[in-house]
Amino acid sequence: MSPTPPPRIAVVGAGPGGLACARILARHGITATVYDRDAGPDARDQGGTLDLHADNGQLALREAGLLEEFFRLARPEGQEMRQLDPSGAVLFHHVPGPDERFKPEIDRRLLRDVLLASLPAGTVRWGHTLRTVTGPADGPRRLHFAEGATVECDLVIGADGAWSTVRRAVSDATPRYTGVSFLEAWFHDVTTRHPAVADLVGQGSAATADGERGLFAQRNGGGHIRVYIIQRAPADWITAAGLDPRDTGQVRALLLERFRDWSPRMRRLIGDNDGPYVDRPIHALPAGHTWRHSPSVTLLGDAAHLMPPLGVGVNLALLDACELALALARHDTVGQAVRAYEDTMLPRSAETSRLLDGAVHDLVSTELPDFAAADAR
Repeated sequence: MSPTPPPRIAVVGAGPGGLACARILARHGITATVYDRDAGPDARDQGGTLDLHADNGQLALREAGLLEEFFRLARPEGQEMRQLDPSGAVLFHHVPGPDERFKPEIDRRLLRDVLLASLPAGTVRWGHTLRTVTGPADGPRRLHFAEGATVECDLVIGADGAWSTVRRAVSDATPRYTGVSFLEAWFHDVTTRHPAVADLVGQGSAATADGERGLFAQRNGGGHIRVYIIQRAPADWITAAGLDPRDTGQVRALLLERFRDWSPRMRRLIGDNDGPYVDRPIHALPAGHTWRHSPSVTLLGDAAHLMPPLGVGVNLALLDACELALALARHDTVGQAVRAYEDTMLPRSAETSRLLDGAVHDLVSTELPDFAAADAR
């Protein structure tokens, strides 16, 4: 009897979840190929800073053999948290202890670089934009890419984020707008160019709100600070005001008018930024999202359970990736592994999404959103 050939596994999406899954599989002698639409690893900005938690994200990095590398690059001082009022007065201040490592911060780009460097050469195929997934539920599946390539595989892992193409193969769900909008602003070389902002934010994060609007500021690596200007508003609030989103001056003037009752110290976080704003309306999948089980397609991270940005997204993606990879290493068939993974992941994500459903609206409440509680979920 000829030996059973190893499964052909395709991971779609080279974010932290997809790369961690491929890395843990590789450590167990299982080959996976990762496909990503970007032309290369430096094709675009990878986002801000991430806090990886000891009870999920760090567990995945341990299974990936990368935990010590993470601690070498992470910023434990980034666990500092301040709650301010609109005048800039400090209402709450958490300073991490010298050995506190529950959720150190790391820039998303650095984390991705660590994961990429850990993979065998050729694992990631850049410049592959997935258009459709075809084939029967019990496999094999075919991936059809916009660039013309077609790939056949036994398992497709959708790690392709909020607007997942893989998800369409098993679910009709699409993310819905939550009614809360984030506008992202950047400050560079803050110690020299923006010392007042650097002093206000500290080494970690600072948040404030007045019941209608809020700010959340995060220290990033390399002397950068990223600020999210948070409002309950229609998704098209900028164009609805008759403004061009690319006109930074017009958008800034509107924001400063909306925050006119806040102190000049706090308004610096809104109007002194470097470069344009980035509009980020917040979407989420329905709480408890599930899909038609298929032994040849499964999802992880935002593709499976897009939630409000309250500190759990990347941690759940890494935990999903870890549990899926270990299931594939421990079960005799891909179908058994997918079933075992989903039996654990789906109840967990349903419970977490129910806890966070609507919590994004608390980001503009007069009390600091319970980021610590959200992180612990």
